[in-house]
Amino acid sequence: MEAKPKSVCGSASLIISKDVEPRHASETLQFVDVMGAAIPVPHTCNTHAFFNGFIRSFIKVHLIQRGRISCSIVAKPPICNGYGTLHGGAVATLVEVLATACARTVVAEDKELFLGEVSISYLSGTPENEEVLANASVVKTGRNLTVVTIEFKMKKTGNLLYITHATLYNMPVASL
Repeated sequence: MEAKPKSVCGSASLIISKDVEPRHASETLQFVDVMGAAIPVPHTCNTHAFFNGFIRSFIKVHLIQRGRISCSIVAKPPICNGYGTLHGGAVATLVEVLATACARTVVAEDKELFLGEVSISYLSGTPENEEVLANASVVKTGRNLTVVTIEFKMKKTGNLLYITHATLYNMPVASL
């Protein structure tokens, strides 16, 4: 029986393949621990729709026009990774929120929006506590879909950080 590496996040049912060297498995588990996987989620955060409100709290909207939204986001520590930069998952979540909000400026309220595809080019990291400007624009809208592009730029320098495209499908609400 193989000895299992010690890890805070490793469960009792952890299985490590015989093809993986024990040293590599141990290093991988240590990395996952360092990245915070073992930190428990506070009970107050374990509620319905907590994450939606949490992520929206980092967005400050500056402009809403038909087919366009401009806002800023500060890369606060709760949405940054272990390297001190804005977490890629936080960027993806911000894209979903902003693309949906931007699409809502042109899509009728009686249509449900479904996020079908997201493309994100991560060009540079956003350092912790830096402000990012995000500009979302509807590129195409039709009967069945809406495409939104979002550019994220560093407020201080204007450097492009992320370029994104989101495709949202417009579905009529079913009447029962």
